[in-house]
Amino acid sequence: MPTMKLSRTLSAATASYGAFALARPSHLPDALGSQAADRDGLELLAQSYGVRDLAISAAGVFGSPSVVKAAMAVRIAMDLGDCALLSARTEGDVRRKVMAVTLGWGALNAVALLVDRKG
Repeated sequence: MPTMKLSRTLSAATASYGAFALARPSHLPDALGSQAADRDGLELLAQSYGVRDLAISAAGVFGSPSVVKAAMAVRIAMDLGDCALLSARTEGDVRRKVMAVTLGWGALNAVALLVDRKG
């Protein structure tokens, strides 16, 4: 039975981001260079990312191999959704950064899942 080692490792890394997002929600509006009027909403979004990422990461770290596969698929879908939504509301260098982070993390998770499924 596969151990899903890479997927579990990336799930643990995602959990660390979730904890960071809850502890310091101001990181998101800071990274997006948001205006003062948007800060509260983006901090709330960061907190929701924190809760979401901790929940899905728990399944990815502690679940059975089939649960880990499902958690990774959900994680990848969330990264694609984050890319679509955040890149639609940003431009220039910020949009490129948003796309690099979300698509990069999604791709890294996809590679881990593919490697683990073959193992």
